[in-house]
Amino acid sequence: MTTTGERFDLLLEPFRAELLAYCYRMLGSSRDAEDLVQDTFVRAWRAREQYDEARSSLRTWLYRIASNACLTALEVRGRRPLPSGLVAASDPRGALVPGENAWLQPLPDSMLDVGDPARTLVDRSSLRLAFVGALQHLSARQRGALILRDVLSFSASEAADILGTTVVSVNSSLQRARARLREAGVRPEGLEEPSAPEQRAWVDRYMQAFLNADIEALKGLLTADVLMEMPPMINWFVGPDNYGVFMEWVFAKGGTEWCLLPVEANGQAGFAAYGRVDGGYELRTLQIFTVSTDGISRNSVFRDFDVFASFGLATGLDAGQVPVSVLGSDHHAR
Repeated sequence: MTTTGERFDLLLEPFRAELLAYCYRMLGSSRDAEDLVQDTFVRAWRAREQYDEARSSLRTWLYRIASNACLTALEVRGRRPLPSGLVAASDPRGALVPGENAWLQPLPDSMLDVGDPARTLVDRSSLRLAFVGALQHLSARQRGALILRDVLSFSASEAADILGTTVVSVNSSLQRARARLREAGVRPEGLEEPSAPEQRAWVDRYMQAFLNADIEALKGLLTADVLMEMPPMINWFVGPDNYGVFMEWVFAKGGTEWCLLPVEANGQAGFAAYGRVDGGYELRTLQIFTVSTDGISRNSVFRDFDVFASFGLATGLDAGQVPVSVLGSDHHAR
């Protein structure tokens, strides 16, 4: 026999994916978002007798609990920007410089649970790294107001209820948030971009050029204003020529024998890059791409073991267990 508590758990579960996406947009960390969703469910379960469906929907009530958890967390955890939103562009010939910030982390698509019907409520474009990175420059309440109103389409009164404030305050926060994003050249609605299969095809072509260490082929897949950044390093730069210079350094330092494994994060295609070492391959970076109709416009390169762990990536691969199809040209030549 199902208990009242168990029935309540079943009512909560369909909201997990969208709450995870909400907390991630607020905090910029997949691990923190996962922790806060779990905390939200625990708080909701403990307060289940206080829930009144005549006053608000279960969804609105859960967002209120999640928002309180996020706002409290942001008081101590601070923002998670990307380097391109914090410091000036770098010379690709310069030394890599580590930053001291807690940087934005990608959100594995697998965490949204493809089999969950609630996943259809998650706006993929509002999970793009550039958008979530821009959100980190807003105050916590501006961030909440913009996500609730412009991304999740709550009414002003609903957003005020969720954030524990007034409609006037929500509208003021929303106006300031929109203005800040306009200044940054970012907007929450989806941009013109290829379909998911087309984006994957662009990245697959990039992967093949990378495996061949073909810098000219890589540059040919990039837009004129392509941006590469590499948290936790603060270095970032713009343009195919700078990109090519940096890739020359990558292949000179890291060699041309690589194993690349496809990944999906933030509704974007990417791959994990393993460099050759004695006996196998060592995980070096996780790369997530933004693709426009003209080509690859952004590459966010992460070298963070917490990020690697969130994707369930092995830190090393045995050479004998790696499919030839994901290996570089040096291996094929042997």
